[in-house]
Amino acid sequence: MREKTRYRKAPKGVANAIVHAEIVEDFLPAPDKLVFKEQTVKVTLALSQRSIEFFKAKARENNVPYQAMIKRIVDLYAQRHGS
Repeated sequence: MREKTRYRKAPKGVANAIVHAEIVEDFLPAPDKLVFKEQTVKVTLALSQRSIEFFKAKARENNVPYQAMIKRIVDLYAQRHGS
């Protein structure tokens, strides 16, 4: 088994940061809490060719489905302007 590496002389800035570091408790939710399963409703919606081309291009860049991007925008709009 390899011996654990020990660092003896860290640069002053790093050493100072370590001394003044604050331990942060685990703030991330459990994996099962990261999946949001909302009830959805299928709809038929006519959008402009320009809009669809835009979303498809952005979806390819980010490796996500373009429909999910459109759904997210509608959800955010409803959240922001809903009651």
